[in-house]
Amino acid sequence: MSRCGLGMILLAVLPFRALGGVQTFALEDAKGLIERNVKLESVEYRGRKAVRLTKESEDGLALLPDTDFRDGTIEADIALKVTVPPGVRMPGFIGIAFRARNDASHYELFYIRPGNSQSEDQAMRNHSAQYCSEPDFGWYALRRAWPGVYEAYAELEPEAWTHVKIEVAGRSARLYLNGSAKPSLVVDGLKGEDLHGAVALWGYPREESYFSNLRITNAAAQPVKNGSEANGAWDVKFGTDAGGFGGLLKLNRDGNKLSGTWSGALGEDRAVTGTWRDGYVELHFTASWPEGWPQGAPGDVTATLAGWIDGASAKGRGKLEGRADGLWTASRTQ
Repeated sequence: MSRCGLGMILLAVLPFRALGGVQTFALEDAKGLIERNVKLESVEYRGRKAVRLTKESEDGLALLPDTDFRDGTIEADIALKVTVPPGVRMPGFIGIAFRARNDASHYELFYIRPGNSQSEDQAMRNHSAQYCSEPDFGWYALRRAWPGVYEAYAELEPEAWTHVKIEVAGRSARLYLNGSAKPSLVVDGLKGEDLHGAVALWGYPREESYFSNLRITNAAAQPVKNGSEANGAWDVKFGTDAGGFGGLLKLNRDGNKLSGTWSGALGEDRAVTGTWRDGYVELHFTASWPEGWPQGAPGDVTATLAGWIDGASAKGRGKLEGRADGLWTASRTQ
Protein backbone atom coordinates (compact mmCIF):
# COMPACT_ATOMS: atom_id res chain seq x y z
CA MET A 1 0.00 0.00 0.00
CA SER A 2 1.29 3.51 -0.80
CA ARG A 3 2.04 5.99 1.96
CA CYS A 4 -0.77 8.16 0.63
CA GLY A 5 -3.29 5.32 0.97
CA LEU A 6 -2.10 4.47 4.48
CA GLY A 7 -2.40 8.12 5.46
CA MET A 8 -6.03 8.26 4.33
CA ILE A 9 -6.87 5.24 6.49
CA LEU A 10 -5.23 6.76 9.56
CA LEU A 11 -7.13 10.02 9.09
CA ALA A 12 -10.41 8.11 9.11
CA VAL A 13 -9.56 6.51 12.45
CA LEU A 14 -7.64 9.14 14.41
CA PRO A 15 -8.74 12.65 15.40
CA PHE A 16 -7.42 15.66 13.55
CA ARG A 17 -5.00 17.62 15.75
CA ALA A 18 -4.44 21.31 15.27
CA LEU A 19 -2.18 23.76 17.05
CA GLY A 20 -3.30 24.83 20.51
CA GLY A 21 -4.45 21.43 21.69
CA VAL A 22 -7.56 21.14 19.49
CA GLN A 23 -8.96 17.74 18.49
CA THR A 24 -11.84 17.34 16.06
CA PHE A 25 -13.95 14.26 15.38
CA ALA A 26 -16.33 14.58 12.44
CA LEU A 27 -18.07 11.37 13.59
CA GLU A 28 -19.17 10.67 10.04
CA ASP A 29 -18.47 7.00 10.76
CA ALA A 30 -17.73 4.81 13.78
CA LYS A 31 -14.18 3.80 12.81
CA GLY A 32 -11.64 4.10 15.62
CA LEU A 33 -14.17 4.66 18.41
CA ILE A 34 -13.73 2.36 21.40
CA GLU A 35 -16.87 0.47 22.39
CA ARG A 36 -17.50 -0.24 26.06
CA ASN A 37 -20.70 -2.29 26.29
CA VAL A 38 -22.35 -0.36 23.43
CA LYS A 39 -23.03 -0.87 19.72
CA LEU A 40 -21.90 1.75 17.19
CA GLU A 41 -23.00 2.21 13.60
CA SER A 42 -22.25 4.67 10.80
CA VAL A 43 -25.57 6.18 9.68
CA GLU A 44 -27.27 9.28 8.36
CA TYR A 45 -29.72 11.12 10.63
CA ARG A 46 -31.70 14.22 9.72
CA GLY A 47 -29.56 15.17 6.79
CA ARG A 48 -26.08 14.50 8.13
CA LYS A 49 -23.65 11.64 8.56
CA ALA A 50 -23.38 10.56 12.17
CA VAL A 51 -22.56 7.79 14.63
CA ARG A 52 -25.50 5.93 16.15
CA LEU A 53 -25.04 4.46 19.63
CA THR A 54 -27.35 1.81 21.12
CA LYS A 55 -26.98 -0.42 24.17
CA GLU A 56 -28.82 -3.06 26.14
CA SER A 57 -28.00 -1.95 29.70
CA GLU A 58 -27.40 1.35 31.47
CA ASP A 59 -23.66 0.66 31.70
CA GLY A 60 -21.37 1.55 28.83
CA LEU A 61 -20.18 4.33 26.54
CA ALA A 62 -17.96 4.92 23.51
CA LEU A 63 -14.52 6.39 24.15
CA LEU A 64 -12.95 8.77 21.65
CA PRO A 65 -9.44 7.55 20.78
CA ASP A 66 -6.35 9.50 21.76
CA THR A 67 -8.18 11.78 24.19
CA ASP A 68 -6.95 12.66 27.67
CA PHE A 69 -9.03 15.65 28.70
CA ARG A 70 -8.48 17.66 31.87
CA ASP A 71 -9.57 21.28 31.38
CA GLY A 72 -10.99 23.05 28.36
CA THR A 73 -14.07 22.90 26.13
CA ILE A 74 -15.98 20.06 24.49
CA GLU A 75 -18.57 20.80 21.78
CA ALA A 76 -20.77 18.40 19.82
CA ASP A 77 -24.09 17.97 18.05
CA ILE A 78 -26.29 15.29 19.59
CA ALA A 79 -29.77 13.89 18.92
CA LEU A 80 -31.85 10.93 20.01
CA LYS A 81 -34.80 8.88 18.88
CA VAL A 82 -36.83 7.02 21.50
CA THR A 83 -37.74 3.47 20.46
CA VAL A 84 -40.24 2.42 23.14
CA PRO A 85 -43.86 1.72 22.08
CA PRO A 86 -46.30 4.67 21.97
CA GLY A 87 -47.79 5.46 25.37
CA VAL A 88 -44.71 4.32 27.31
CA ARG A 89 -43.09 7.29 29.06
CA MET A 90 -39.47 7.71 27.97
CA PRO A 91 -38.11 11.29 27.89
CA GLY A 92 -34.75 10.16 26.53
CA PHE A 93 -31.19 10.50 27.79
CA ILE A 94 -28.12 11.52 25.77
CA GLY A 95 -24.88 13.21 26.71
CA ILE A 96 -21.12 13.62 26.66
CA ALA A 97 -18.88 12.08 29.30
CA PHE A 98 -15.43 13.41 30.17
CA ARG A 99 -12.49 12.47 32.39
CA ALA A 100 -13.52 8.89 31.74
CA ARG A 101 -11.40 5.87 32.67
CA ASN A 102 -10.49 3.46 29.88
CA ASP A 103 -12.72 0.74 31.33
CA ALA A 104 -15.68 3.20 31.58
CA SER A 105 -15.98 2.58 35.32
CA HIS A 106 -15.60 6.25 36.32
CA TYR A 107 -16.59 9.42 34.45
CA GLU A 108 -18.20 12.85 34.70
CA LEU A 109 -21.34 13.37 32.61
CA PHE A 110 -23.63 16.10 31.32
CA TYR A 111 -26.76 14.86 29.58
CA ILE A 112 -30.07 16.17 28.32
CA ARG A 113 -33.63 14.77 28.34
CA PRO A 114 -35.62 16.40 25.51
CA GLY A 115 -38.89 14.68 26.43
CA ASN A 116 -38.87 16.27 29.87
CA SER A 117 -38.51 19.73 28.35
CA GLN A 118 -41.98 19.34 26.81
CA SER A 119 -43.72 17.99 29.94
CA GLU A 120 -46.77 19.61 31.55
CA ASP A 121 -45.30 18.66 34.94
CA GLN A 122 -42.94 21.40 36.12
CA ALA A 123 -40.92 18.96 38.21
CA MET A 124 -40.26 16.90 35.08
CA ARG A 125 -39.36 20.04 33.11
CA ASN A 126 -36.72 20.80 35.73
CA HIS A 127 -35.04 17.47 34.86
CA SER A 128 -34.20 18.55 31.28
CA ALA A 129 -30.44 19.05 31.72
CA GLN A 130 -28.52 17.04 34.28
CA TYR A 131 -25.08 16.29 35.70
CA CYS A 132 -23.88 13.14 37.42
CA SER A 133 -20.61 11.42 38.25
CA GLU A 134 -20.39 7.66 37.98
CA PRO A 135 -20.23 5.40 39.85
CA ASP A 136 -20.66 7.13 43.24
CA PHE A 137 -22.86 10.12 42.41
CA GLY A 138 -25.56 9.00 40.00
CA TRP A 139 -28.65 11.07 39.24
CA TYR A 140 -30.73 9.47 41.98
CA ALA A 141 -28.20 10.08 44.75
CA LEU A 142 -27.65 13.69 43.71
CA ARG A 143 -31.34 14.47 43.31
CA ARG A 144 -32.26 13.04 46.71
CA ALA A 145 -29.35 14.68 48.56
CA TRP A 146 -29.35 18.01 46.71
CA PRO A 147 -32.74 18.65 45.05
CA GLY A 148 -32.59 21.03 42.11
CA VAL A 149 -28.83 21.63 42.33
CA TYR A 150 -27.47 19.28 39.65
CA GLU A 151 -30.31 19.59 37.11
CA ALA A 152 -32.27 22.39 35.44
CA TYR A 153 -34.89 23.26 32.83
CA ALA A 154 -33.77 23.76 29.24
CA GLU A 155 -35.71 24.37 26.03
CA LEU A 156 -35.19 21.24 23.92
CA GLU A 157 -36.84 19.65 20.90
CA PRO A 158 -37.29 15.85 20.73
CA GLU A 159 -35.51 14.06 17.87
CA ALA A 160 -33.76 17.28 16.78
CA TRP A 161 -30.06 18.07 16.69
CA THR A 162 -28.92 19.91 19.83
CA HIS A 163 -25.57 21.66 20.06
CA VAL A 164 -23.92 21.15 23.43
CA LYS A 165 -20.85 22.88 24.82
CA ILE A 166 -19.16 21.84 28.06
CA GLU A 167 -16.61 24.12 29.71
CA VAL A 168 -14.41 22.54 32.39
CA ALA A 169 -11.98 24.35 34.70
CA GLY A 170 -10.58 22.40 37.62
CA ARG A 171 -13.49 21.28 39.77
CA SER A 172 -16.09 23.42 37.98
CA ALA A 173 -18.02 22.84 34.76
CA ARG A 174 -20.77 24.54 32.74
CA LEU A 175 -23.20 23.21 30.16
CA TYR A 176 -24.32 25.46 27.29
CA LEU A 177 -27.04 24.50 24.80
CA ASN A 178 -27.76 25.56 21.21
CA GLY A 179 -25.29 28.42 21.10
CA SER A 180 -26.57 30.28 24.15
CA ALA A 181 -24.07 32.65 25.75
CA LYS A 182 -25.44 31.69 29.17
CA PRO A 183 -25.07 28.25 30.73
CA SER A 184 -28.08 26.03 31.29
CA LEU A 185 -26.37 24.25 34.18
CA VAL A 186 -23.44 25.19 36.43
CA VAL A 187 -21.63 22.66 38.60
CA ASP A 188 -19.19 24.11 41.14
CA GLY A 189 -17.52 21.07 42.67
CA LEU A 190 -17.41 18.15 40.26
CA LYS A 191 -17.85 14.96 42.23
CA GLY A 192 -15.45 12.69 40.34
CA GLU A 193 -12.07 11.88 41.82
CA ASP A 194 -10.25 11.80 38.45
CA LEU A 195 -8.88 15.10 37.15
CA HIS A 196 -8.29 13.84 33.62
CA GLY A 197 -9.43 11.09 31.28
CA ALA A 198 -11.07 10.31 27.95
CA VAL A 199 -14.00 12.06 26.31
CA ALA A 200 -16.86 9.67 25.49
CA LEU A 201 -20.28 9.39 23.87
CA TRP A 202 -23.10 8.35 26.22
CA GLY A 203 -26.61 7.10 25.56
CA TYR A 204 -29.31 5.01 27.19
CA PRO A 205 -31.18 1.75 26.53
CA ARG A 206 -34.44 1.80 24.51
CA GLU A 207 -33.32 4.69 22.32
CA GLU A 208 -31.05 5.55 19.41
CA SER A 209 -28.39 8.16 20.24
CA TYR A 210 -26.74 10.16 17.44
CA PHE A 211 -23.48 12.13 17.56
CA SER A 212 -21.76 14.44 15.07
CA ASN A 213 -19.12 17.18 14.83
CA LEU A 214 -17.31 16.81 18.16
CA ARG A 215 -14.52 19.24 18.96
CA ILE A 216 -12.22 19.31 21.99
CA THR A 217 -10.21 22.40 22.89
CA ASN A 218 -7.75 21.60 25.65
CA ALA A 219 -6.75 24.38 28.06
CA ALA A 220 -4.06 24.87 30.67
CA ALA A 221 -4.81 22.83 33.79
CA GLN A 222 -6.17 24.61 36.85
CA PRO A 223 -3.93 24.36 39.94
CA VAL A 224 -5.90 21.74 41.82
CA LYS A 225 -4.81 18.28 42.91
CA ASN A 226 -6.31 15.48 44.93
CA GLY A 227 -5.31 14.14 48.32
CA SER A 228 -5.28 17.35 50.39
CA GLU A 229 -5.32 16.78 54.13
CA ALA A 230 -8.39 17.50 56.26
CA ASN A 231 -6.70 17.54 59.67
CA GLY A 232 -6.61 20.89 61.43
CA ALA A 233 -8.75 23.90 62.25
CA TRP A 234 -10.80 25.61 59.56
CA ASP A 235 -12.48 29.03 59.50
CA VAL A 236 -15.78 28.38 57.69
CA LYS A 237 -18.11 30.87 56.01
CA PHE A 238 -21.47 29.35 55.05
CA GLY A 239 -23.72 31.54 52.90
CA THR A 240 -27.30 30.27 52.53
CA ASP A 241 -30.63 31.45 51.17
CA ALA A 242 -31.68 32.12 54.79
CA GLY A 243 -28.60 34.09 55.79
CA GLY A 244 -24.92 33.63 56.57
CA PHE A 245 -23.37 31.41 59.23
CA GLY A 246 -19.75 31.27 60.34
CA GLY A 247 -17.85 28.88 62.55
CA LEU A 248 -14.65 27.11 63.50
CA LEU A 249 -14.39 23.54 62.29
CA LYS A 250 -11.80 21.26 63.89
CA LEU A 251 -11.17 17.97 62.08
CA ASN A 252 -9.22 14.78 62.64
CA ARG A 253 -8.83 12.12 59.95
CA ASP A 254 -8.39 8.40 60.56
CA GLY A 255 -8.15 6.77 57.14
CA ASN A 256 -11.33 7.71 55.30
CA LYS A 257 -13.23 8.66 58.47
CA LEU A 258 -13.45 12.18 59.89
CA SER A 259 -14.36 13.42 63.35
CA GLY A 260 -14.20 16.76 65.11
CA THR A 261 -16.21 19.70 66.40
CA TRP A 262 -18.07 22.75 65.11
CA SER A 263 -18.30 25.98 67.12
CA GLY A 264 -19.95 29.15 65.92
CA ALA A 265 -23.28 30.52 64.76
CA LEU A 266 -24.90 27.07 64.72
CA GLY A 267 -23.85 25.94 68.16
CA GLU A 268 -20.82 25.33 70.33
CA ASP A 269 -18.70 22.16 70.40
CA ARG A 270 -21.10 20.25 68.16
CA ALA A 271 -19.74 16.78 67.34
CA VAL A 272 -18.85 16.36 63.66
CA THR A 273 -18.61 13.08 61.76
CA GLY A 274 -17.84 12.48 58.13
CA THR A 275 -15.87 10.82 55.37
CA TRP A 276 -12.77 11.69 53.35
CA ARG A 277 -12.07 10.46 49.80
CA ASP A 278 -8.88 11.71 48.21
CA GLY A 279 -9.57 15.25 49.44
CA TYR A 280 -13.36 15.21 49.00
CA VAL A 281 -15.22 15.49 52.33
CA GLU A 282 -18.79 15.03 53.50
CA LEU A 283 -19.42 16.30 57.03
CA HIS A 284 -22.46 16.11 59.30
CA PHE A 285 -23.35 17.62 62.67
CA THR A 286 -26.41 18.57 64.68
CA ALA A 287 -26.76 22.33 64.39
CA SER A 288 -28.82 24.67 66.54
CA TRP A 289 -31.17 26.88 64.52
CA PRO A 290 -30.90 30.42 65.96
CA GLU A 291 -33.72 31.88 68.00
CA GLY A 292 -35.53 34.78 66.39
CA TRP A 293 -34.86 33.77 62.77
CA PRO A 294 -38.03 33.81 60.65
CA GLN A 295 -37.32 30.50 58.86
CA GLY A 296 -38.68 28.26 61.60
CA ALA A 297 -38.67 27.78 65.33
CA PRO A 298 -35.35 27.37 67.16
CA GLY A 299 -34.10 23.83 67.65
CA ASP A 300 -31.78 21.16 66.33
CA VAL A 301 -31.36 20.61 62.59
CA THR A 302 -28.99 18.34 60.67
CA ALA A 303 -26.16 20.22 58.96
CA THR A 304 -24.25 18.81 55.98
CA LEU A 305 -21.14 20.23 54.32
CA ALA A 306 -19.78 18.54 51.19
CA GLY A 307 -16.88 19.64 49.01
CA TRP A 308 -13.19 19.53 48.16
CA ILE A 309 -10.11 20.53 50.11
CA ASP A 310 -7.32 22.04 48.02
CA GLY A 311 -4.28 22.73 50.16
CA ALA A 312 -5.13 25.39 52.75
CA SER A 313 -8.56 26.18 51.36
CA ALA A 314 -11.82 24.32 50.83
CA LYS A 315 -15.23 24.94 49.34
CA GLY A 316 -18.44 23.16 48.52
CA ARG A 317 -22.16 23.00 49.07
CA GLY A 318 -24.00 22.77 52.37
CA LYS A 319 -27.49 22.51 53.78
CA LEU A 320 -29.40 22.81 57.03
CA GLU A 321 -32.06 20.17 56.53
CA GLY A 322 -35.45 21.76 55.89
CA ARG A 323 -34.19 25.28 56.65
CA ALA A 324 -31.47 26.52 54.30
CA ASP A 325 -28.84 25.62 51.73
CA GLY A 326 -25.99 27.34 49.88
CA LEU A 327 -22.24 27.48 49.34
CA TRP A 328 -19.47 27.35 51.92
CA THR A 329 -15.80 28.23 51.88
CA ALA A 330 -13.09 27.57 54.43
CA SER A 331 -9.47 28.44 55.10
CA ARG A 332 -7.07 26.52 57.30
CA THR A 333 -6.09 28.40 60.46
CA GLN A 334 -3.62 25.83 61.83
